[in-house]
Amino acid sequence: MKRIHFTADDLARTRVVPTIGAAAETSDSFRLLNERDDSLAFRRWRAALPGRLGERARPLAALMPPRGAGVDIASLAGFSSCIEEAADTFLSAPRALMRIELAAVDFRPADRAWARLLADGDRDARLQVVAALRACHRVTVAPFAAQIRSHLDAIRSAYARDWAEDGVERLLADLCRPLVRWRAPVLEVRHPRDEDVHLGGRGLLIAPTMFSSQQVELLHSPLEPDRAPVLAVPTVGDTAVGNALWDGREDGEESLGELLGRTRAAALRATADGCNTTELARRLDISLAAASHHTAVLRKANLITTSRQGKAVLHVATALGTALLQSHRRLA
Repeated sequence: MKRIHFTADDLARTRVVPTIGAAAETSDSFRLLNERDDSLAFRRWRAALPGRLGERARPLAALMPPRGAGVDIASLAGFSSCIEEAADTFLSAPRALMRIELAAVDFRPADRAWARLLADGDRDARLQVVAALRACHRVTVAPFAAQIRSHLDAIRSAYARDWAEDGVERLLADLCRPLVRWRAPVLEVRHPRDEDVHLGGRGLLIAPTMFSSQQVELLHSPLEPDRAPVLAVPTVGDTAVGNALWDGREDGEESLGELLGRTRAAALRATADGCNTTELARRLDISLAAASHHTAVLRKANLITTSRQGKAVLHVATALGTALLQSHRRLA
C-alpha cells in the first residue's frame, strides 16, 4: 500500500493533467501487449493491431522485464503528447537520471553490456531505445489516436466536473475505486510496495491513462524533488468500455478516406494526439514536403491547428477535426 499524505497546501495545488505522455503510454502498451493476462478490455485492441513488433522492440523488452522493476520512461522522456518531442527529451536526458533509472532494473545477462553503454551515455544505445519507442508507438498507439484522445478527454472532463461541483476531496474520494481510497488527509493506493509519500506542499498531478490497466502508479523525477509527482490512473478496466473503444475502426476509416483521400485522412488521424511534420512524414511514409502540403490543406479546412513548440512545429486536430474523426468511427 502506498499512502500519499496531503496538507491543505497540497489539496490547493492538486490538479488534473491531460496525459502521462506519449512515451509512457507507449511503454505501458508494450508491457500490456506482452502480459500473459489477456484482459478482456483490451482483447479487441490486441486483435486490431496492424502488425507485430518483433526485434524492433528489443530495447523496450530489456528496459521493462516481465518481472521486477522497469524503467520509468516518463521520467526520462517527459510528458509530451508528441512522440517525437518525447524522443528528443529522452536523447537529452541527464546521464545521472539515466543511471538512477537503470539501477532499478534487473537486466538479463545478455542485455547487461548494452545497459552499461546506455548508463554511460552512449548515443547509439539511446537511439536504439528511441527507435523502439517509435516502432511500438506506430503499431500500438498511433492507429487508435482518435479513440485514445477522445476517451482521455472525456475522463478528464468528468474529473473536472467532480472537482467543480464538490471540490478536490470528492474527486479524490471517487478516483479509481477500489484501487484508490481517500481517508483524509491520506490517499491510499493499492500497490505491492509499502510506502508513505509526504507531498509537503508540492501538490499532486492526476493523469488519466489508457494502457496502465492493472495498477495506479506514482511518477516522479528523482532529480527534481520539488516537482509535484504524477498519479497515473488507469481508466480502461471494464470490458464494455474497452469494446466501445476498439470497435468499428475499419469501416469508419474507409469512409473517412473516401471523403478526404487516404493519405490526408491518415494525416488527420495522426494529429489526434499531436505530432510534428517529421513524425507525420515518418508515420505515413511520405516526404516532408508532402506532409507539409497535407497539413496546410487540413489547416485551411480548420481540421487542425499548427503551433511552434521549441524547434518543432506541432499539429493538433481541432474540435471540428476531432468530431469528424469520431463521427466516422461511429459509422462502423
